[in-house]
Amino acid sequence: MATRNLALRLSYDGSAYHGWQTQKNDSSVQETLEKALEKVCGHRVHAVGCGRTDAGVHALRYCANFKTDCPIPTDRLPYAVNARLPRDIAVQAAVEVDEGFNAIGSCIKKEYIYKILNRDIRDPFLEKRACFYPQRLDLEQMCRAAAAFEGTHDFKAVRSVGTETRTTVRTVHWCRVEKDGDLITVSICADGFLYNMCRAIVGTLVYASYGKLLPEEIPALLERGDRRLTGPTMPPQGLYLNRVWYEGPAGALFFR
Repeated sequence: MATRNLALRLSYDGSAYHGWQTQKNDSSVQETLEKALEKVCGHRVHAVGCGRTDAGVHALRYCANFKTDCPIPTDRLPYAVNARLPRDIAVQAAVEVDEGFNAIGSCIKKEYIYKILNRDIRDPFLEKRACFYPQRLDLEQMCRAAAAFEGTHDFKAVRSVGTETRTTVRTVHWCRVEKDGDLITVSICADGFLYNMCRAIVGTLVYASYGKLLPEEIPALLERGDRRLTGPTMPPQGLYLNRVWYEGPAGALFFR
């Protein structure tokens, strides 16, 4: 029977997981998904994810692919897998892709969003889905700081020590800040992200909001590449992988 390469569109609440990637001693989204797929397909499965998400980080749209010779129709696969997944992970859709498709290697760009609840009283319903920040933030200053991150730069200054990469240069297509009531949302789209890059960028926007650094200083801080000079790494619960871009069938899967 011919082997198929299937791409999945997932969404998950990451509160109960130690990120996407399988861990020795902690529960992960990848391990949980693979176990459900193995029950449906009847063989060992290795799911390739479109990137690592840290403990407590969520995904509104996440791509994973795996190879199988299971004959189950592609359009029925989400229903079969979801019946075996916990309620905080769901396969939204599936599509057959070319043999060479790889969820991380074929990804063109990604967008993360970060949510900040900016008010005096916390909301228990957002406890694990937004960062509670009671100190009043200046939206105009945050927007000015966000614009300074757009373009192609060396982002070493907003990277935590972790996964080694060949280069720390990335292209940020947009970095935007919007406010709806008490909820501030930062949207960052790039061709790739360094370890904790999004959360460190948001921390730098927060520092700029109350004058700990100026938006005009950010280009020079990026040039210096010193992580100690930029803002803090914000808590994980406000971060969501929001969108991913692909060509071909997988691209259509994510823009239905």
